[in-house]
Amino acid sequence: MRRIKKVAVLGSGVMGSGIACHFANVGLEVLMLDILPKDLPADAANDRKVRNNIADESLQKAIKSKPAPLYDAAFASRITTGNFEDDFGKVNEADWIIEVVIERLDIKKQVFEKVDQYRKKGTLVTTNTSGIPIHLMLDGRSEDFRKHFCGTHFFNPPRYLRLLEIIPTPETDPEVVDFLEDYGTRILGKETVVCKDTPAFIANRVGVYSMAKLFQLTTKYELPITIVDKLTGPAIGRPKTGTFRLADLVGHDTGVKVMQGIQQNCPDDEQAAAFEVPGYMQFLLDKDFLGNKSGQGFYKRLKEKDEKGRTKFLSLNLHTHEYEEAPKTNLPSLGLSKQIDNLPNRIRAVLKSEDKGGQMLAEYFAALFAYVSNRIPEICDDILGIDKALKAGFAWQLGPFEYWDIVGIENGIASAEAHGFEVAQWVKDMVSKGMTQFYQVEGGRAFYYDIEQEDYQVVPGSEKVVRLDHLRALDPVYKNDEVIVHDIGDQVLCLEFRSKANAIGEGILRGINEAIDIAENGDWRGLVIGNEAQNFSVGANLMMIGMMAFQQEWDDLNMAVDLFQQTSMRCRYSAIPVVIATQGYTFGGSCEISMHCDAVMAAAETYIGLVEAGVGLIPGGGGTKEFAVRLSDGFVEGDVMIPSLIEKTKTIALATVATSAYEGFKHGFLLSEKDEVVVNTKLNITEAKRKVIELSPDYVQPIRREDILVLGRQGLAALYAFANEIRLGNYGSAHDIKIAKKLAWVLCGGDLSAPQKVSEQYLLDLEREAFMSLLGEQKTLERIQYMLENNKPLRN
Repeated sequence: MRRIKKVAVLGSGVMGSGIACHFANVGLEVLMLDILPKDLPADAANDRKVRNNIADESLQKAIKSKPAPLYDAAFASRITTGNFEDDFGKVNEADWIIEVVIERLDIKKQVFEKVDQYRKKGTLVTTNTSGIPIHLMLDGRSEDFRKHFCGTHFFNPPRYLRLLEIIPTPETDPEVVDFLEDYGTRILGKETVVCKDTPAFIANRVGVYSMAKLFQLTTKYELPITIVDKLTGPAIGRPKTGTFRLADLVGHDTGVKVMQGIQQNCPDDEQAAAFEVPGYMQFLLDKDFLGNKSGQGFYKRLKEKDEKGRTKFLSLNLHTHEYEEAPKTNLPSLGLSKQIDNLPNRIRAVLKSEDKGGQMLAEYFAALFAYVSNRIPEICDDILGIDKALKAGFAWQLGPFEYWDIVGIENGIASAEAHGFEVAQWVKDMVSKGMTQFYQVEGGRAFYYDIEQEDYQVVPGSEKVVRLDHLRALDPVYKNDEVIVHDIGDQVLCLEFRSKANAIGEGILRGINEAIDIAENGDWRGLVIGNEAQNFSVGANLMMIGMMAFQQEWDDLNMAVDLFQQTSMRCRYSAIPVVIATQGYTFGGSCEISMHCDAVMAAAETYIGLVEAGVGLIPGGGGTKEFAVRLSDGFVEGDVMIPSLIEKTKTIALATVATSAYEGFKHGFLLSEKDEVVVNTKLNITEAKRKVIELSPDYVQPIRREDILVLGRQGLAALYAFANEIRLGNYGSAHDIKIAKKLAWVLCGGDLSAPQKVSEQYLLDLEREAFMSLLGEQKTLERIQYMLENNKPLRN
């Protein structure tokens, strides 16, 4: 069995250091090497610090960069730096050697000659090239090297973009490809796609085509770039960068190089003309306006702010080449896109719009459908590879063939031909056989159209992974307006949030209670709480809380807060295991619920925290109580308890958010004895199901606790003094101090004359009382209103 313990990364540039950091993220020992600095001074010839300067500086730059490449800054200790001159022999200790040097074939071949000299037999060797044909790097290499060599193309930044393209040569051992596919998925958390050794591989070939085609159509339909970015962003299920902001982010020198490379190296591409560099891009290149890296490109960042405190930008007029304020355009297609939440329905509606926006998108999708159909079997053998690559590499919510299913295959063919594009014959043959979709879901299983078999086949690996979207056609076990409870097999239930932004309101709380009742009283092993949204939950329904507070419906509010607390406790003290699967934003109330479950299967990209102080409150769904419980559990006899108490208080009072699941452990939101990190976000519900099955055979319903040690006046005195120091140092407002003191009151168990043990319910009552009292404060209501209107906190 092949095991990876140590990785050698050759090259420490932006990609090299990012890849090294991600290998460190998953617990591997990493050796990162680069060249010696030029013009080494004579007196530094033997100074390792000077000789390793390039790799050292690259690592430090990476560690300080935003977004952070490491899940936890402490993981940098897993990376050792060195240089090619002194340390190349150390690659013989590595199980995987990845080359990430400059994109020049001659230099890469020199590096691989040395690798072949030092590597131990059987070591994996891969290149991260984004454009050089992989097979050209094999000249002169040994047979064992050739068998264990292929391309592994990570996307930047490696921690965040999920795509890993694997590009074998004809001589690559199939076992190596299978291993990297599995390792990339399970350990590195990637969407692995096997590509053919063709220019730009899959994602960049189609993604850059998509961008280039939209450049053309923007000119044809005479639309401002700001409008095109809105039309090609979230309106069609793509990132907010749209098209032109994405080009600025990539850098126009890089983008043009890829466009020209595809055009030159793909002479048989029927849409090669799309890769022509438009005049306005040449203008940007001539002026060195390369995008974000130079401060301006299609957009120019200004120093001044708008009335809401946001950075102002000017946009390039593609005709005059002048920067100007974004023109106001009232396109019906844009209005439609804002009115319809359901993505497939939104896309259909926008494409039917007869304005310029609708016409442009109709022609764009017609061109895209024709283009991807003709790339099979050139760049890969099936539709899956193209769809997976674009979703994981460019963060599209849907792949090209999934978009086509929304439009309808026959409609897509007709639109392509009407716009002068030729769809591949295999699509027409498929339709002639009566097959009207590229993808199907039957009985909870996903199928795709296999071109070679000319029939539907199960999506590889899907039978092992829980996908809630595949269960929608089946009858739910339970459903209300805010939740659906699915049977996910093996006698395990999964409760899915379905409210807007997955905000937690009465429907979700009652749904959790109902799901636990069903599991306890039926033949079920346990319950998973999880969803497939980008963000698990933004927390409690702030709009509902705010309206009730503004209308002074205090009895109803008290009942609502009590329901939240008792639901959290229901998760903790049920007769069956309750496991939660989180990803993305896990704020406020959703963090509180997770802290009460038997286990959290947290995606590595879980951003978790108790953020209530930002709206003038303390955690009121059991979160403050739970911090008191965890504080008590961490006390050791003879321990000085005050420092730990202050740290817990700071975490909540400052609305601290962990920027990864690993940071969640450091801040106390997750516990190492029960919670786990799942690097691949797409597997967190599957892992939560596994955890339920693991816990269920010997599960014993917990007993409610009455042994929580709180410090009373002793703790209050320390925390009040700490709060006053914050105020005197101008680190917080008077209202911040009021919140901190309410928080201290709960964490210390109120005005107790000495430390003593109390029950969880005692602390919950204190928590609810403090929460309600803060809701009666005008400054808290101002914070709630400001957050609802501006989606950012007010510090008043």
